[in-house]
Amino acid sequence: MLKWAFIFLVFGLIAGLLGFTGVAGASIGIAKVLFFIFLVIFLAMLVLGLTVFKKATGR
Repeated sequence: MLKWAFIFLVFGLIAGLLGFTGVAGASIGIAKVLFFIFLVIFLAMLVLGLTVFKKATGR
């Protein structure tokens, strides 16, 4: 998912440089949404990993 966010970001930046502001804005918007979805999933997995690790090892 982070890879797709990066691809849309690069696409948006290139489109912005070429003057396609509508396409650039949409691409940057999609990149933002994908990045925040990735961030939420990453944090959820981090918290779950830490709690399961503590429960499994008994620490």
